[in-house]
Amino acid sequence: MEKQIVSATSAGFLTGKRVLIMGGSSGIGLATAKAAAAEGAQVIIVSGNQQRVNEALQQLPANSVGYAADLSVEEAIKAVITKVGAIDHLVYTAGENIKLGNISDTNIDDARQYFNIRYWGAVSTVKYAAPSINPGGSIVLTSGVASLRPQAGWGMGASICAAMEGFTRAMAVELAPVRINLVSPGFVRSPLWDSIPEADREAMYQSVAQSLPVKHVGMVDEIAQTYLYLMRQTFSTGQCVVVDGGAVLV
Repeated sequence: MEKQIVSATSAGFLTGKRVLIMGGSSGIGLATAKAAAAEGAQVIIVSGNQQRVNEALQQLPANSVGYAADLSVEEAIKAVITKVGAIDHLVYTAGENIKLGNISDTNIDDARQYFNIRYWGAVSTVKYAAPSINPGGSIVLTSGVASLRPQAGWGMGASICAAMEGFTRAMAVELAPVRINLVSPGFVRSPLWDSIPEADREAMYQSVAQSLPVKHVGMVDEIAQTYLYLMRQTFSTGQCVVVDGGAVLV
């Protein structure tokens, strides 16, 4: 595959800013890193896999920085944020492959583990990164429409999304004037679905696309623009922005 290099621009609204993206080596996180870099930011990406970090850095400007850290471990998060230092914007998109299952089949210990990266990782990141955010900066976290329009088998996913929404609103009050908002994507074509066989995955994408008013599933580049909007929008805090192709309407 031909390598795509994103060049920083001197005209972007993020010129001179540092943007830390936890979960920035693939999917929505990497797309957001590329979009922020195109607006002039120096991007710092963190992910749990060093090889994926290295591969992501090849698609970003030369001044980009990447670290590997286990985002399910509080001390690992604290260490990498200390190493990064002062930032202007924080984005948290980290998450492992999506898991579905009815409550009757749920192993509670496994369900607790499902919260580690998506919820507790975000909580730990905010705890340690908030003091390092420069004046006028922001935090953008990630949820999903499962809490608004859950289906059978989405009990844990819906719970995490709802928890993230409540956490965002609470932090917007507690950490003001730092702005904290949340992106709630709908069905997105991303590596989070890679555990499903390719043929089944493509059939799923097509089926979902036909059910949506926009007639296509989300692309990571589309979702990334919402994170940039919330960095730019200085009069928004404590809000959840739904980007779902109309999924909650149908």
